[in-house]
Amino acid sequence: MTLLTIDGVWKRYGDHEVLKGVDLTVDTHEVVCLIGASGSGKSTLLRCVNLLETVDDGAILLDDVDITDVRADADDVRKRIGIVFQAYNLFPHMTVLDNITLAPRKVHGVGRVQAEDQARELLARFGLESKARDYPDQLSGGQQQRVAIIRAIATQPRLLLLDEVTSALDPTLVNEVLGVIRELKQSGMTMILATHEMGFARDIADTVCFLADGVLLERGHPDQIFGAPKHPRTREFLSRT
Repeated sequence: MTLLTIDGVWKRYGDHEVLKGVDLTVDTHEVVCLIGASGSGKSTLLRCVNLLETVDDGAILLDDVDITDVRADADDVRKRIGIVFQAYNLFPHMTVLDNITLAPRKVHGVGRVQAEDQARELLARFGLESKARDYPDQLSGGQQQRVAIIRAIATQPRLLLLDEVTSALDPTLVNEVLGVIRELKQSGMTMILATHEMGFARDIADTVCFLADGVLLERGHPDQIFGAPKHPRTREFLSRT
């Protein structure tokens, strides 16, 4: 069942075209990895899906509803889509528990006790149960990013977007975060990841998409993209990674 449809999406900043007619479908429980050089449009595409950027042409449909229609309620859309950035974006003045429970309580109307119980279950699930009362600056980078992912899934989103979530981490901490994402895949979470971790993309993705200069040049199974890429620019990119 198709969950997300990206139909001919264009995004411009002045005269600069960042996305040029991107088409992509994502099925329920599918994991899609976006690969490509910096500036290829991966992050902008994720921001358009979460309505953090407006599209200049084309449409994005979530559950067959056009969320880019001017009449769409952006806040209602974002209730159903979680997003995690490379810079964590945790609220520094709030504890881990309060960071995680903020959206369930304030946006979804979940009671404090229920929200905290659910948050503690998620923290335990990902090995952070002892960090509930800590503040972000008391955590390692890997722990902060794991908390950011937990915060994003605490609202039980239909779709999770992950934007280069390991790029700001020390290499020794990367596996902490990749382990969380791998567990989410096993649980059936639908995800779109922009990543520079080619080995991880090959391991976790159901579909890999190569973007270059705002164009989705190639899409396929990881074995095909990494083992026998068809487009010369895909081959060139992978030869340099």
